[in-house]
Amino acid sequence: MDVLAFVCLALVAYTYVGYPLLLAAWTGLREALEGVRFLAGGPDRRSRRREDRWPSLSIVVAAHDEETCIRRKVENCLALDYPADRLEVLVGCDGCTDRTAELARAAGDGRVSVVEGPRLGKATVLSRLVPCARGDIVVLTDANVMLDVGAAKALARHFHDPAVGAVVGRLRLYNRVKRDYEESLYWKYETILKYYEGKQGCVLGANGGIYAVRRQLFPQLRGTTIIDDFVVPVRIAARSWKIPYEPDAVAFEETTEDLDREFGRRARIGAGNWQAVALVPEVLDPRTGFLCFAFVSHKLMRWLVPFFLGASLLLSFPLAGGGSIPWGLVLAGQLAFYGLALAGRLGARGPARRLASAAYYFVSMNAALAVGFWRFVRGTQGAAWQRTDRTAPGAGAA
Repeated sequence: MDVLAFVCLALVAYTYVGYPLLLAAWTGLREALEGVRFLAGGPDRRSRRREDRWPSLSIVVAAHDEETCIRRKVENCLALDYPADRLEVLVGCDGCTDRTAELARAAGDGRVSVVEGPRLGKATVLSRLVPCARGDIVVLTDANVMLDVGAAKALARHFHDPAVGAVVGRLRLYNRVKRDYEESLYWKYETILKYYEGKQGCVLGANGGIYAVRRQLFPQLRGTTIIDDFVVPVRIAARSWKIPYEPDAVAFEETTEDLDREFGRRARIGAGNWQAVALVPEVLDPRTGFLCFAFVSHKLMRWLVPFFLGASLLLSFPLAGGGSIPWGLVLAGQLAFYGLALAGRLGARGPARRLASAAYYFVSMNAALAVGFWRFVRGTQGAAWQRTDRTAPGAGAA
């Protein structure tokens, strides 16, 4: 019991702290060695930007009842700094019951196409739209996400490298009500991980709000696929294509104040995580090198954290009376942390507010992962998503 409890806590520490530190050290060492080779007369491996020609680009948006933001979204795409004759926008309406299709058509010009269909889920919409795209590169984005004016070029320039199969952009979250909302610190942390994984040419999963793929590499998705933005890039990476991260390709998304809806969204993603392992089993093949290492360290162990935390807490009670480790203090620390999370849920004020809020976010996120796992085991999580009530960013953000 003593060893098992210690291992559970050590694995939590590794996935959240050890892996990022190892990744940063690995990246620093690799860049230092490349610099030494260059100084010794080797080739200059720095990427060079080409502004003389741009690949044709298709922006694909899957939408379900997005009348509050779809017109602004289409206008945002058409206003991107990209050659107009090499840009098109495809909007797939997934069983819309409002004016989404009407407003999307009204906002555009000849470069905008709207395809309507029954409610089948985002994966089905994408599988239907992408083969219809005329662009060599497909940019996938969400209806309520606004793209920075330079995002298209920032993504597209990577495809001058024939080894690049997909590019992941930077999704920036904000909240109009709370400047330091719960998700901000965790999202910054995840962004750093994507940055370092991108340095290895293998970002593990994309931001659904902004990523791009070569059209011919886009896989046919099962209609039951829950998290396409993980399955698509991982399948491409498993075929040895590079997937860099581009921090200058920025998109903006507003977070929600509805905690229950947000918990449901995270639980849905949790179920999709486990489904993805079944859809892309090659991520567990050690022969894929860094892809397998990153998946186990960054994703698989992270998804298991709720069970590690639960096991360590339960084991700490009988161990609190002795053992080679002061388990009494460990138990007290765990109980204090969960108490802090409860205070965050109840809206703590004062100096500990931000700490309590972060603790609550961490506990809530892991609880949602556990619920998602249960949904996956029972097979009760559908592919069709329920939109979260978020408005499009204001003019200042975009």
